[in-house]
Amino acid sequence: MSTTLPMERRFPGFEGAAGWINSEPLSAAALHGSVVLVDFWTYTCINWLRTLAYVRAWAEKYGDAGLVVVGAHTPEFPFERDAENVRRAVAAMRVSYPVALDPDYAVWRAFDNHYWPALYLADDRGAIRYHHFGEGAYEDSERAIQQLLRAAGAAVANDTVSIVPDGLEAHADWANLKSAETYLGYEQGRNFAVPGDVKLNVRSAYCTPDALPLNRWALSGQWTIEGRASVANEPGAGIRYRFHARDVNLVMRSREQAVIPFRVLLDGAAPGSARGLDVDTDGSGILDEPRLYQLIRRPNPIDDHTIEIRFAEAGVEAYVFTFG
Repeated sequence: MSTTLPMERRFPGFEGAAGWINSEPLSAAALHGSVVLVDFWTYTCINWLRTLAYVRAWAEKYGDAGLVVVGAHTPEFPFERDAENVRRAVAAMRVSYPVALDPDYAVWRAFDNHYWPALYLADDRGAIRYHHFGEGAYEDSERAIQQLLRAAGAAVANDTVSIVPDGLEAHADWANLKSAETYLGYEQGRNFAVPGDVKLNVRSAYCTPDALPLNRWALSGQWTIEGRASVANEPGAGIRYRFHARDVNLVMRSREQAVIPFRVLLDGAAPGSARGLDVDTDGSGILDEPRLYQLIRRPNPIDDHTIEIRFAEAGVEAYVFTFG
């Protein structure tokens, strides 16, 4: 990036943060003289997870040159407002830089932000000079960091980080991805394959169709479809989804904070080598924390398949499928 970065607006700081992880509170005044990278995230967001390796690497590479990375954690789902849940995620994801807790969206509004993930880069004089929304543009973002650090007087090499992320942080297989994020609550839900009217906020019995069209989902057993999630009301309740992707992820929570076993089937059989990080080859998994669970990671070729998840106990809240 050789062009001069524009002056976008004043850096608003973190005055509305409800708490901090890995740091004492950081004010805009205290950060004056540092180049500041603000990363808006929420810990179940697969799009953010696929950017994390780069943000982590930039914090490590440029920290001694004057870069301060701050993660602004603004929750999407109710359980992400819980500071202890965020603390567990920070530890599990090896986030060592400061994290501002933003459960009430005060920092989000101060930045006039609308996206997860979102990067904002401020210079050493307190002006935002660069932003990027969503995944990608990693080299452009790092060049912007280098430019502002040099303008602040730091000696910074011209090379960029070289990363091959793995696990949940692996890049999506965009060339073969034909399934989109799908919410399972009625506020944002779509593509529910059920005949007739869907009953909202009412315990109801569902029967999965024998065959699902691509990118449609269905429930089996007793469920309540609530605004943000579908909630299993009995042992053995299940969800089925017809997808076209390498990865299948599902954000889940146990309503009673109980540990709930589940079983994943791929086209009616154990997933074997197509298992995700959170299941065994026979499809067995454990819901023990409110988070994103990777259920399937298919080897090539990528084509249409049906996943089914069956829960051993009631109380599962299923929020959103994401794919990669």
